[in-house]
Amino acid sequence: MSKVPNRRRTAAGLTAAVAVAGAAVLTAAPAARATVVDVNYACETKIGPKGAVSPVDIKAVKSGSGYTITMSFEKGVSDSPIELPKGVMTPRAELVLGGAAEGTVKVKGTPNTVAIPPDTPIAIGTLTGTFTPKTNGKVTFTAGTLTVHALGMDAAVCTPKNNPKPSLELEVTGLSGGDDTPPPAADDGGDDNGSGSELPKTGPLDSALALGTLGGTVLLTGAAGVLWLTRRTAR
Repeated sequence: MSKVPNRRRTAAGLTAAVAVAGAAVLTAAPAARATVVDVNYACETKIGPKGAVSPVDIKAVKSGSGYTITMSFEKGVSDSPIELPKGVMTPRAELVLGGAAEGTVKVKGTPNTVAIPPDTPIAIGTLTGTFTPKTNGKVTFTAGTLTVHALGMDAAVCTPKNNPKPSLELEVTGLSGGDDTPPPAADDGGDDNGSGSELPKTGPLDSALALGTLGGTVLLTGAAGVLWLTRRTAR
């Protein structure tokens, strides 16, 4: 007789373990997948064509109703024949959207914090921008045109020539009107045909209200009768 409860406890324990494992798998499902992609840039500069391959990493972090997008370069893609003083170079780029979105996202870096020696690859660093999705679904981000603005001009305009793959796949969910929006709740006051017309209410609450009204009427009538009798007696 004592073995049955033990078996029940064992079964319950296994069921709980399976449930916890399943919840862990669902929680661990990634909302974004980033891959470092080698981008072969061909650059048009003021001193002639340049080119270099740089690994590019793109990431997204949820921020309010949108996402903060960062684009990082591991190597420079061009150089300058002269020294670039501190604060005169600012990079910017476009990310090409695909999947559930189209168009581009603009990202921009900060001015160089140290001087860049001549004939040295220009460090691009990290560029930042904002992406606000309009629909639910998987959105891809691919490296596009990179522009190096220095000394008051666009010193280098670089375009990928190796047709790079997306560096980021972002799963957008939870937007109103998107594919994962739950259907509207049924109108309790509507008829079976869905016309939405409100039927007369005859539930218990309405009955109680009706009885309360009737009781109030009877009470007022009784008070009037008492007042009338009192006046008759006074006379």
